[in-house]
Amino acid sequence: MSIYDIIVIGGGPAGLTAAIYAGRANKKVLILEKGTFGGQITSSPKVENIPGFISVTGNEFAEKLIEQAVSLDAEIECCEAQKIICGEEYTVVTDEGEFKGKTVIIATGTKHRLLGLPKEEEFIGNGISFCAVCDGAFYEGKDVAVIGGGNSALQEAILLSDTCKKVYVVQNLDFLTGEEKLQKVLFEKENVEIIYGAKVEKLLGEKTFEGITISKNGEEKDISLDGMFVAIGLLPQNEQFSDVISLDENGYVDADENCLTNAKGIFVAGDCRRKRIRQVATAAADGAIAALAACNYLN
Repeated sequence: MSIYDIIVIGGGPAGLTAAIYAGRANKKVLILEKGTFGGQITSSPKVENIPGFISVTGNEFAEKLIEQAVSLDAEIECCEAQKIICGEEYTVVTDEGEFKGKTVIIATGTKHRLLGLPKEEEFIGNGISFCAVCDGAFYEGKDVAVIGGGNSALQEAILLSDTCKKVYVVQNLDFLTGEEKLQKVLFEKENVEIIYGAKVEKLLGEKTFEGITISKNGEEKDISLDGMFVAIGLLPQNEQFSDVISLDENGYVDADENCLTNAKGIFVAGDCRRKRIRQVATAAADGAIAALAACNYLN
């Protein structure tokens, strides 16, 4: 069995950047990805906040990352990492077999918590988004809704209110759970309407997203929309590694900007670690830091 210098778990911007940096350092690299290479960015039809690109689709950006990693001799396996076994080397157990590495970089990212409604996944990137910083500009002068009432939802709504015609905030509780200072800013926005105690029951539209049906006090109401931003939480993909690395109370890898875990030889990069800002640029930065840390450890 081949022993890799670095096994990267996750093929998003963080993992692929880590592979690129490791490849440039002449390390033998394996990338494991269970789903779509490129991660969540591939669901964005137009991205305008990646350095070096005025505008690019998520898929195009992902393809360039993969091409660059492969050009540096990174190997790729499409499989799901299920656990890490510590030993003389690290063994990563997957649904397709086992792989051995001298170091491991965990870059599994997060997935957005969904509403669980029919057509929801179909409309992602085509009316449904999760990031106002990434996609808010596409809805300038239009009507949108933000689903959620926590800090992330309030921040999204505030940002969207600066360019959108109307912003609905749909909260299933009778109060907002975000910080008071964010609530105060939001309450001062004339184009923001907060709907308390409401639940999204249905997505409107056949081939394109056209709005939502909400229920409140036993009554249903349709709201016509151009876009919807879902902000009801993120789910880190780290639970399978909790026996070898420390996770915080929310399930994120308990590591700072240095991308070091509590286990020697295991590093972390991207959205799956404890951090405040989750963007493509910060994920790529983590990938570079984690790869350089792994290379220093190997050397």
